[in-house]
Amino acid sequence: MATVIPTTHPSLTVIPADEAPFADVEAVFGTKGDPATCWCQWYKIPGRDWREVGTETLHDRLEAQLADDGPGPGLLAYDGETPVGWCAVEPRPALSRVARSTLVRNGTAQPELADESVWAVSCFVVPRAHRRRGVGAALAEAAVAYAREHGARVLEAYAVDPSAKSTVSAAELFHGTVSMFAGAGFAEVGRPSPSRAVMQLEF
Repeated sequence: MATVIPTTHPSLTVIPADEAPFADVEAVFGTKGDPATCWCQWYKIPGRDWREVGTETLHDRLEAQLADDGPGPGLLAYDGETPVGWCAVEPRPALSRVARSTLVRNGTAQPELADESVWAVSCFVVPRAHRRRGVGAALAEAAVAYAREHGARVLEAYAVDPSAKSTVSAAELFHGTVSMFAGAGFAEVGRPSPSRAVMQLEF
């Protein structure tokens, strides 16, 4: 039986994605749009190499990461038997682009980027049919519980502030929003740009 991670959502269940059938992960990422061409690898492949890696390879990389020993790289939310959302959460050093990101360097309160005790929430995927039902908020809550359980000292996120922009596309929201992370107990520690905030929770 899969490990259920507690949240306050009345009807969703969240489990570690490495305990789920990979077909359920595939169902959330879908076959069209950004998730199906990224497979949550954007933060893990340097920019100079990104264009050379095909979609099939990215798919296979995520499948292999889920089969590896150790915590991460993500969580899955279910509504009954239906997978309805993904959240990437794992030790921050696994995300090689974070170390090069001016957003993070200018906003983090945890500058030692090789510190395995600092974890990061880097991505959410919620299929269109399941949005506006609190899936992202439930996954953010579960990410906190999961990181704490696996020994994280700090959990960090790179949130979007929709109130700081006149329009925000759905594609931009894969980072999660400031209000969503605040609701899960995070505090803002940096504002590298008007619409982006670094959020952290210390355990």
